Amino acid sequence: MQDAFFFGYGSLVNRKTHVFHDAHPATAVGWRRAWRATAARPIAYLTALPHPTGQIEGLIAPVPHGSWHALDQREHAYARVPVSDRVTHPLPNRPEIAIYAIPQGAHHAPTVENPILLSYVDVVLQGYLAEFGQDGVARFLASTDGWDAPVLDDRKAPIYPRHQSLVPAERRMVDRALADLGAQIIAATPEMAQRIVQSRVV
Repeated sequence: MQDAFFFGYGSLVNRKTHVFHDAHPATAVGWRRAWRATAARPIAYLTALPHPTGQIEGLIAPVPHGSWHALDQREHAYARVPVSDRVTHPLPNRPEIAIYAIPQGAHHAPTVENPILLSYVDVVLQGYLAEFGQDGVARFLASTDGWDAPVLDDRKAPIYPRHQSLVPAERRMVDRALADLGAQIIAATPEMAQRIVQSRVV
């Protein structure tokens, strides 16, 4: 299938984590992000939630080899939702666009047993800083719910498989943002890290 794109609103925005060379900045109207947990994964992660006045920035990227099936397999914890008429982007044509979101009723608030990974937050905020600047980071934080969730400090031994190195200024930016949001930072124990890794974080 040609002209098929998906809208990424988390780690995809960090171009260091993928090889989608034809990715473009875009905005999805009618959505907010939230940190949520599910039975499908051992950690909390970002999902998109319908919101009547919300909008989120991200990147649209081509569906690999035009195969939704392969992408659906990779995003197995999500449902694919068509959003072609709700996304603004710089492309001259009007491609088919979908967003991946956890189905309603299949997610819950994160807990200490399934926390947010700090290494994941690092990747996401580094991406938004590079793509949209400091103002874009501020918009990301303001358009994302669930910052009261536990955040597991795994920086010394990153668990997130697409983790990235941050320069000191980027680390300070993330730490300051989490402090301002009142996020609950928890220490990573070897037992917790092993449990998450053995559960195949993706």
